[in-house]
Amino acid sequence: IVVWQVPVGGGIQAYLIGSANGIWAVDWITFWGVIIFNTLSLTGLFDTFKKWLVEQATADVRVQAILLAWALGALLEGLVGFGYPWAVIAPILIALGVVELDAIRVAAIANNAPVSYGALGAPIIALSAVTSLPLLALSASVGKIVAVLALLPTWILIYLVTGRKGFREGWPLAVVGSLAYILGQYPVSQFLGPYLPDIVGALVSFGALLLLLRFWRPKTVLGYGGVVLNEEDQRAQSAGEIENPTFRHSVFAALLPFLILVVVVVLWTGPWSPLPKVTVANVQVKAISSISNKATSFAYPFAPFIAGTSILVSWLVMLLFIRPSFAVLGQVFRQTFRQMWGALLVGVFIFGLAFVFNYSGMAASLAFGFSKVGPAFILLAPILGWIGVALSGSNTSTNSLFGLVQVQVGRLLGFPVLLLPSLNSVGAEVGKPVAPQTASVGVSTTKFVRKEGQVIRHNMGWTLILLAWLIIIGLIYYFLLPAVMQL
Repeated sequence: IVVWQVPVGGGIQAYLIGSANGIWAVDWITFWGVIIFNTLSLTGLFDTFKKWLVEQATADVRVQAILLAWALGALLEGLVGFGYPWAVIAPILIALGVVELDAIRVAAIANNAPVSYGALGAPIIALSAVTSLPLLALSASVGKIVAVLALLPTWILIYLVTGRKGFREGWPLAVVGSLAYILGQYPVSQFLGPYLPDIVGALVSFGALLLLLRFWRPKTVLGYGGVVLNEEDQRAQSAGEIENPTFRHSVFAALLPFLILVVVVVLWTGPWSPLPKVTVANVQVKAISSISNKATSFAYPFAPFIAGTSILVSWLVMLLFIRPSFAVLGQVFRQTFRQMWGALLVGVFIFGLAFVFNYSGMAASLAFGFSKVGPAFILLAPILGWIGVALSGSNTSTNSLFGLVQVQVGRLLGFPVLLLPSLNSVGAEVGKPVAPQTASVGVSTTKFVRKEGQVIRHNMGWTLILLAWLIIIGLIYYFLLPAVMQL
């Protein structure tokens, strides 16, 4: 107010509009996503699904890394996010024989490509809210980048658990794991929006990997570190065959909620549905940009039937099949509030600050300064997202704070309008393995609690490799395929 001469009333109104957007657009959807996860966990369905997957993963550490860290990690990221994939996957890998610090790294590196669509699309919803760019267009542009980025992590995972010798017979796992995820993620992100790419990608990846393992397995079974396992070692590291028909029925019951979620959200939010477009109020605050000399406005259109409401409806439909007791439901809500109260404040404070940041002209001034770099800013755009998530710990927060900056730099320099904000989001997801807040959640189930710095140093080199890969992808789209990043 003092430095930027922001009108007091307008600044307060911008903050309230930002908070309202954050609460309704992001907190509402992430809250019900965690409710679904806790319902599955506390009723035992998720443990059943996890046990079945571990059994399918065989004793080969390469299969375990791709099926569990990559595919199951993507499913958890798509539903919950916030570091939970690390916290769930790392203990499984440790129990299967992976060294603890390396198990955390495998879980962390696997948890990068899915992050922009994490927590049912919260980061891209946030990006759309602060930039006023169409949600589906941003989902599609990020999806194009992620589809190329996702070609690399499965190869890294095999290298991390076995070294180069793991590629000799394990390369089909890397190819099928990545391509199957892309096959599910890409069309959903292009045509349906940001809510389900991770979940559909994970389910397709599960199906493709399990089908592959029915007809092919590596001839040489490798344990952690590339050690060849004999039959006795394989029995020791295998979860055992589960043939109980009751157990198979329980596995189907555990998968059913995810199928319900996909069906309800697709029907509710697809381009054929009028529900997300229904609004009952529209509050705006306007200002004149000192750089472009054009009016800029921030609005809060209250839409009661947005995607978050479809997640609530999905959960209600699931309850008809799961039928938990009232005691379990009470425990679900108590646990969710205990887990989420800090994350829910992102909608209140970070979005409020982001809207004031944009309304006051600070974002435009920062963009004007960055524009002095010229076209070379294409190299810095993903790095800015990487730094943002390393500081904030959240892709959603990073998109909220830097999304409009990236858009305005792009407009000043003539970049395709969707390219820089999309690189910001994907840069943030690549930086998640070195985000202190994410690491704190991720190590909560290991002995590395309060040793996050050691974990971050262990992850750093591989995140820089992925960041370099992302910069190359950005250059490809800028120089060779700019049209696909236009509105």
